[in-house]
Amino acid sequence: MIDTIYFEEDISEHPRTLSILAKFKAARTIPIKRFGELFNQRKQNFRIQKSKPSLILAQKHNGHVLQAPGGFGIGGTKNFYFSHMYNCVYDCRYCFLQGMFSSANYVVFVNFEDFDKQIERIINQHPEETVTFFSGYDCDSLALETITGFAAHILPIFKNYPGSLLEFRTKSIQVNPLTSMKAISNCVIAYSLMPEVMSVALDNKAPSIKRRIETMSKLSKQGWKIGLRFDPLIHGENWRTLYEELIEDVFKIIPQKSIHSVSFGPLRFPKAMHRDIFKLYPEDPLFSGPLQQRGPIVAYRQEIENEMADFCRQMFAKFIPDSIIFQCTPEGQSPELENNERQTYSNNG
Repeated sequence: MIDTIYFEEDISEHPRTLSILAKFKAARTIPIKRFGELFNQRKQNFRIQKSKPSLILAQKHNGHVLQAPGGFGIGGTKNFYFSHMYNCVYDCRYCFLQGMFSSANYVVFVNFEDFDKQIERIINQHPEETVTFFSGYDCDSLALETITGFAAHILPIFKNYPGSLLEFRTKSIQVNPLTSMKAISNCVIAYSLMPEVMSVALDNKAPSIKRRIETMSKLSKQGWKIGLRFDPLIHGENWRTLYEELIEDVFKIIPQKSIHSVSFGPLRFPKAMHRDIFKLYPEDPLFSGPLQQRGPIVAYRQEIENEMADFCRQMFAKFIPDSIIFQCTPEGQSPELENNERQTYSNNG
């Protein structure tokens, strides 16, 4: 799977570095000064790298936990996100990472304890509020768990803070350590979903929708809270019928008591990000219509967004109370976030 691993010299003896390297005994290992000198290089070919990514082991020096963008949340009063890893093992056609990163290589930050400290500091700063932390914004939370061990590390931290909430966003059916431990009430396992025919065309390398639903069912039976994430909503032929079938299938299998929240939002990109992704796929119909520029974003026409949002909300209301339904707005991926993140990568590199 991985035949080349770069590692920062400063963390060459870190126990987590050594543990990961031990899992790839045949891999070529190359020391570097800072991950940014490799990851942030200009004129890299994301598509070529995506066919065989390398692994980069690094230390994150700042920006361990960031405030979530506006329009992003599932009911908490304070929303933050963190990324122990950059990039994803999957190759979903609509993924914004391919427009945000120059490199398709995986970056794993081994200094988990620094994430812990900032998470605990933020929780302690808001003792009377529900603080939600999202994992899986810049990667899939669980897909490389067997390599990183991040979920196994962070779950005991949140067990100590039952008033806070942790969301793992994923498409993975690799659910250890979840299946080998008692469910934690303040952890949500959130699965990205779309109709199967759309997923086959767009969710390259990701598990099928059927297998994701089966995994959600398995986790719900063990007591884990499940999040349903219909994001992005994809417009196309027969979209109403396809989403109706998907939503009904999900709610037949996942009991209401196991559902923490349902969120949905349209396909949208910051203008510069859409430009970069379009260069990768100039012939892909997903990016050529019916999208339009609306201020700082490129999105479906407003009437399409409204129609899809109204339809989904009406469908969800058949099965769950409105209080656990959340609509993600187009501001959920803002140019300000993109610029701040690029600066964070530069500072860390």
